[in-house]
Amino acid sequence: MNLQRAVQRFKSEGYRWPCQLISRRCRSTAPEGPAGQGGGISLANTTIPLSQPMPGLAIPTYLKISKTAEETKVTTLSNGIRVASQPKFGQFCTVGVCIDSGSRYEVAFPSGISHYLEKLAFNATSKFQSKDEILHKLEQYGGICDCQSTRDIFLYASSVDSRGLEETVDILGEVVLRPLFTQEEMDLSEQMIRFELEDLSMRPDPEPLLVEKIHAASYRGNTLGLPKICPEENIGSISRKTLYTYLSAFHRPERMVVAGVGVDHDRLCDTVQKHFVDNPPIWTSENISSVITDNSTAQYTGGQSLEEKDMSSVSLGPTPMPELGHVVIGLESVGHQHPDFIPFCVLNMMMGGGGSFSAGGPGKGMYTRLYTHVLNRYHWMYSATAYNHAYSDSGIFCINASAHPSQLTDLVQVLVRELVALTGQISDSELKRAKTQLKSMLLMNLESRPVIFEDVARQVLAQGHRKQPQHFIDLIDAVSREDLNRISSNMLSSKLSLSAIGSLNRMPSYKDIELGLLDKEGLLPKRRFAGLFR
Repeated sequence: MNLQRAVQRFKSEGYRWPCQLISRRCRSTAPEGPAGQGGGISLANTTIPLSQPMPGLAIPTYLKISKTAEETKVTTLSNGIRVASQPKFGQFCTVGVCIDSGSRYEVAFPSGISHYLEKLAFNATSKFQSKDEILHKLEQYGGICDCQSTRDIFLYASSVDSRGLEETVDILGEVVLRPLFTQEEMDLSEQMIRFELEDLSMRPDPEPLLVEKIHAASYRGNTLGLPKICPEENIGSISRKTLYTYLSAFHRPERMVVAGVGVDHDRLCDTVQKHFVDNPPIWTSENISSVITDNSTAQYTGGQSLEEKDMSSVSLGPTPMPELGHVVIGLESVGHQHPDFIPFCVLNMMMGGGGSFSAGGPGKGMYTRLYTHVLNRYHWMYSATAYNHAYSDSGIFCINASAHPSQLTDLVQVLVRELVALTGQISDSELKRAKTQLKSMLLMNLESRPVIFEDVARQVLAQGHRKQPQHFIDLIDAVSREDLNRISSNMLSSKLSLSAIGSLNRMPSYKDIELGLLDKEGLLPKRRFAGLFR
């Protein structure tokens, strides 16, 4: 009743609803109609397509940007270091250094050097006395910094106000080429690594350890199979001189790319010349013996890396996680420069997956195979996710899954069946959905300046130039179901890689899993005959 009185009063006092005001405005601004038909156009009885301009409104004009203005510029300086820049509007820029380095090159060194260098980054240098001084310098321009190492890449980067480009490149040059590695910093980094190892052993979700194990099984004793996380027995045995020896071998100018997003290319080249070329690295003044740079190609071997571990009491508290067994099944894929890399990315999106408690709709992958075929069908499956680890010369396609240890036999059976099914029927809808989701992920990620920086740096380091997103979108559109069937068949013909952590009493044997991957229905040996009586 109160609402009805308010509406009557609203009308009686001469007020107009928003739709009436819009209609009146359109009638007053639109050209007059023919005589006797009333002037103007009313939205109440006329539908204007979105492809046509509104009556009475000026046609909009758009800023035209030349194609050359969007291209990534690359310059090679006198000592071999490459400088790349990508224009982007905004007050802030991201600049950093990408190095062809990492744990895969530690074959002649004690494992864990990359882990040490990551913890020692942005500390005292020949010019800056401490990490606090570096951070204070960056804060003057609203800057932040970070260092990340992977198995084949080192990234030192900073996002900062463009006016602080000179100071930021100065800091990067000092951090990369002239670190001091004081004894106090070495002791602190060792404490950090010990704490990290202890934390990893206590985590209910041992994903970082599973990644380590699947690489160790896939590339046993070589390159990508070398540990990225420092082994506990190596803590304290890596000295300052060992670090300098490694840097002199792998942090060389020809293995570096200095990339910037949102910076002037010529200005970036001048600052890099000043701080990376004219000023020599600190290890040239040290008594460092020369080491042959390792250029070994990754050799995929296959194999298994299992760890029997009681995880019944890993998670404590008022809502502890259930006891789980974790399994990763991996097969050889391709490197990121291989023609089949994009089909493998589409395959990864089609498999998708996640945890049993993941929230969201189709945009979060709820229609992927590992959801519809696995997580939605088996209530005991805690998680199942597909990963494609791609490097310059090789790669691993794997599925990481978790369930109660009593269900490990069924878990492995389900994963093997899904891998074998990749060589069979693939519907148009799931292929189209996977391609659309991959393109969406690519374009949305490239809206972030730090992601653009990493994309520019990695591409220039790998191939000397950067391919624009449209190039990859065209490659994604060209992927067919025949491509996915073909790469799946090639993948299944490779040797099995297997890793697991937990109570593994119900874990099928390596040989049985191999035979299951060769079976056309993906059945493990003990289940081939059981299926006849279902």
